[in-house]
Amino acid sequence: MKLIVQALRRLLAVLDWPLLVLLVLMALVGMSTMHSAVGNTDWRFADQLRNFMLAFGVMWLVALLRPSVIMRTAPYFYTLGVLLLLAVMFFGVTSKGATRWLNLGFVRVQPSEMMKIAVPLMLAWYFQRQSDSRFRIQDFLVAGILLLVPAALIIDQPDLGTALLVLASGFCVIYFAGFSFKLLAPVTLVVAVGLGTVIAYENQLCQPDVDWVVLHDYQKYRVCVLLNPGTDPLGKGFHTIQSMIAVGSGGVYGKGYMQGTQTHLDFIPERTTDFIFAVFAEEFGLYGGVALLVLYALLVLRGLSITVRAPTQFGRLLAGAMSMMMFVYVFVNIGMVTGILPVVGVPLPFMSYGGTALMTLGVACGLLMSIGAHQPETRPGGAGRGGI
Repeated sequence: MKLIVQALRRLLAVLDWPLLVLLVLMALVGMSTMHSAVGNTDWRFADQLRNFMLAFGVMWLVALLRPSVIMRTAPYFYTLGVLLLLAVMFFGVTSKGATRWLNLGFVRVQPSEMMKIAVPLMLAWYFQRQSDSRFRIQDFLVAGILLLVPAALIIDQPDLGTALLVLASGFCVIYFAGFSFKLLAPVTLVVAVGLGTVIAYENQLCQPDVDWVVLHDYQKYRVCVLLNPGTDPLGKGFHTIQSMIAVGSGGVYGKGYMQGTQTHLDFIPERTTDFIFAVFAEEFGLYGGVALLVLYALLVLRGLSITVRAPTQFGRLLAGAMSMMMFVYVFVNIGMVTGILPVVGVPLPFMSYGGTALMTLGVACGLLMSIGAHQPETRPGGAGRGGI
């Protein structure tokens, strides 16, 4: 009996309880909103409940692994991901104009999703190996190549939303490793000039016969519709217009749980996935939206707290990237729903329906718990706690 109790304590020791409490709260909010969004299609509610259970299980399993074990898997995980992305190019399954899936016979996988974890994992491994000496510009160039190769393969599918998340998580690792912000000034200037040009010359640049070269036509139209949704209110602008109406109609206090008219009259498109925040905002209003953002902020802050306490370079870089990845998820999705950013198909963490995204978030939170659990004890000669 004593051995069983000790084993349970060992298994529970890896759990970061503040983070776990926040995740449970997010799961409750997510499932409540999903119940309102699906209406009579109860199968999605049941599927999402199963997805949450699997995600929490995966999180626990990853948390049990020591960071040193996780670090050794980084190059293999990254290489497998790149090979699968290459396989998608030649043997991928096409759906709705995009080739993003690979049919393995017994299951269909989306390799781009695993790269959200594999890329920052690989970059953290790379910088850990180089940490014996001061990082040189060559080290950042190699890191840039490791980041851009999978990002380019994902953009080619095309899947701009996932590519942005991969780029964001990978860039966070490079930045936290010591990349000078001054070197970003030219890129920032180019982006600012580009955005200013698009806004100033919207009427000319958004003409159908104008080729933007760097973007596909559908991506160009998303940007143009963002600038003026009224140009195609029943087509490409429909998503943005209806989600903004839903968010605005919620007002300060909201219409009440299960009382959202835009939701239950089927005006909100993709209300269980990319636009689920519109469902939540319509029913719970400004106060509910702010409360949800506070939960997300606490989640990110807890991740950053684990980051600053990580005992190794690998742990700090990986934990920081996982924390900021969740921030980018929230920022892009809510910006998209409220009409600030173009529609790029990024789910809202722990709210949007989907097993793959929840598995990715489960692995990310498991990595945070693993890094947080294996800290040196404060007493002299103490060993790290938990893990196997």
